[in-house]
Amino acid sequence: MQRSKIDVWVGLFVLIGAAAILFLALQAANLLNLSLAPTYRVTATFDNVGSLKPKAAVRSAGVLVGRVESIAFDDKTFQARVVLALESRYAFPKDSSFKILTSGLLGEQYIGVEPGGADENLADGDVVTRTQSAVVLENLIGQFLFNKAAEMGGESQ
Repeated sequence: MQRSKIDVWVGLFVLIGAAAILFLALQAANLLNLSLAPTYRVTATFDNVGSLKPKAAVRSAGVLVGRVESIAFDDKTFQARVVLALESRYAFPKDSSFKILTSGLLGEQYIGVEPGGADENLADGDVVTRTQSAVVLENLIGQFLFNKAAEMGGESQ
């Protein structure tokens, strides 16, 4: 009798530990969204989204204000269409700009919102065109090497 009580408690402890590890793994991978706040959807168009992924954070002044809902390619404009789910308690002016930023040097990408000054706020279904695409590290390195090669070629003549 005493042995089976201990086994039940050990089993319960193991299950709680496994659930906690699963919860932390989902949170770290950005796959778990526990926000039940009402949202409104805004679409932003970008020339290059880099490695932005669905469920990535949308931040303004460092505060989480929403998440990336989906990313699709628009074959008419040849741009990426990113649907953002912004929490309804955060209202941004219509002329706000959206940038794809990176947390740290090689960290994950997220969308940063810089509020504008318009009197009207973004509403559900609006399309934002004031965007800045992701800075791709490979393109920067390639441009740097090309400029250095051009400088070296100019010196040898």
